Amino acid sequence: MDMGVSSLWSLSPLSFPQLSPKFKSSRVCCASPSFFPSPTTTHKTLTLIQNSGVIACLRANSAELAYEAASAALRGGITVLEIVMSTPGVLQVLRQLVQDHPSLALGVGTVLNIGDAKNAINAGAKFLISPASVKDIMDDIRDLEALYIPGVMTPTEILSAYAAGAKVVKTLHSLFTLTKVYPVSALGGIRYISALKKPFPHIPMVASQGITVDSIGDYISAGATSVVLSDAIFNKDAMLGKKFTAIHNIAHLAALKGKEAVTLIFTYHWESYGSSIEFELLSCRDLSSEMY
Repeated sequence: MDMGVSSLWSLSPLSFPQLSPKFKSSRVCCASPSFFPSPTTTHKTLTLIQNSGVIACLRANSAELAYEAASAALRGGITVLEIVMSTPGVLQVLRQLVQDHPSLALGVGTVLNIGDAKNAINAGAKFLISPASVKDIMDDIRDLEALYIPGVMTPTEILSAYAAGAKVVKTLHSLFTLTKVYPVSALGGIRYISALKKPFPHIPMVASQGITVDSIGDYISAGATSVVLSDAIFNKDAMLGKKFTAIHNIAHLAALKGKEAVTLIFTYHWESYGSSIEFELLSCRDLSSEMY
């Protein structure tokens, strides 16, 4: 099994805090059929996303600011970070960050066409995120070495994106899907994620837009695999004032809260199912046995 996964599963439940009653109704369903070709690089990326619980989203008005802010967040403990495509010099910044942090999951957000997708991947992006489901990217992602997270909003869009991933799985068993629910706060926030997970418990969802550091745990306990934090980490005041220490500190707090939330979910299932936890989680992801 991938060491990123096995290292988490091998942790003793005695090392975790007791689970709050509000987590009793949550369900671990971290991964499932999606658009990603290689079970090596992309599976590691997916593991980082589901284990961290947080995707930091950065947009900046200059390449220099983007690099310094991203570096501060990564030093603070963020392991998954996306840089918005409209950021000046985004690909140059990404290349340098990949060189500086080769083991982390660094990607590009607001990818709207296959050309930008290919350029981002060539620059070292391990994942791509869109605010909508971009058909050209979904059609061609099987040939690209990156995880694609399409944006969805309604139940119909969620099911359609999942179905598109399922069709690919029939021909390439190493492909998997993760969807981004956007704009989640405008749609009802935590309650919307909770409502969506009732008919779609098998579909992994990343909650995005308007999420605060304090609400990370609530989103994950409601069923989100991870949350996207943008202004919550890279707020306007800190970015304009180049307050990189402040960005580092809030990133550190967000990383801790994300891992704590994921740990609580894991602890509940470990205590409920014991040694069968690994089987249940892997079954929920629909991971192919060939990958292990």
